[in-house]
Amino acid sequence: MDTSPHISAFVNVNGIRLHYLDWGGSGDVLLFLAGMGCNAHIFDKLAPRFTDQFHVMALTRRGHGESDHPETGYDAETLTEDILQFLDALDIEKVILAGHSMAHVELSHFAMLHTDRVLKLVYLDAAYDRSSPSYQNMMDKNPLLKIQPPGVNDEYFTAQEYFAAERRAHPALAAIWNEAMETQAQHEITRSSEGKIIDRMSDAIGQAFTNTLRSYVPEEAGIKAPVLGIFSTSNGSYYISEDWMTEEQKAQVREFFETVNDPWIRENIGQFQRNLPQAQILVLPEGHHYCFIRREEQVNNAMQEFLVK
Repeated sequence: MDTSPHISAFVNVNGIRLHYLDWGGSGDVLLFLAGMGCNAHIFDKLAPRFTDQFHVMALTRRGHGESDHPETGYDAETLTEDILQFLDALDIEKVILAGHSMAHVELSHFAMLHTDRVLKLVYLDAAYDRSSPSYQNMMDKNPLLKIQPPGVNDEYFTAQEYFAAERRAHPALAAIWNEAMETQAQHEITRSSEGKIIDRMSDAIGQAFTNTLRSYVPEEAGIKAPVLGIFSTSNGSYYISEDWMTEEQKAQVREFFETVNDPWIRENIGQFQRNLPQAQILVLPEGHHYCFIRREEQVNNAMQEFLVK
């Protein structure tokens, strides 16, 4: 059930209809952008915490949730133009952007193209270079891509069965499954003609997003706005299932996070610091990619301190 105190609305921009949430508040606009596969509702719990000092909103990008799912427009230029036209349509002159994961692309590219429109930027475990050879090397060594979770190819006819199967197959999701995640997940599914629960996002759109992520070269070095970068390191425990993984598989996952994933994350943190020596950096040891859910208090405190300066 959606209990977050927001207004749900739509705006027609750039030839499509985009969905957004508005929690109200006064002051500068703080606009949240979700990661790939998620929509504005993912911030239902965190966003209201900022309404005492900001006008808080969240935008659902094209191809997600209740926003339109056109066949094209999933490149960095179009995604950024969507945000610009959204701001223009709502008469928002300047904005604070806070984005998770894939929103790295939009935050950085928008800040480079429209310097005068950006007040501050917050990267929520988002500033990673997926165009680098080291990223491909990491993915090639990821044992999770070779382990077949149970139930992923089964058919489900109720949302609850579908979500239960997702949580069992992906322990990292189970670790952060709260009301906000449940609500946003409801907006990412639909029914097939046979009545099966399926992802609303098509495989083609998903691949288009992946292509954008893997081709986008970070532009942080040119950003002028104040920046807060929040990163999460992990020993892999969130990704291990005590239910269905073998001891060998668990060991492989732990070794991967210790010897491959963690060094890659630290490589990206170093690159981010070199590109933006003025940026504030928060590293959450044994964190979670959905840091704003799993470590909500720390993320909230860091954002509050950064944004009110």
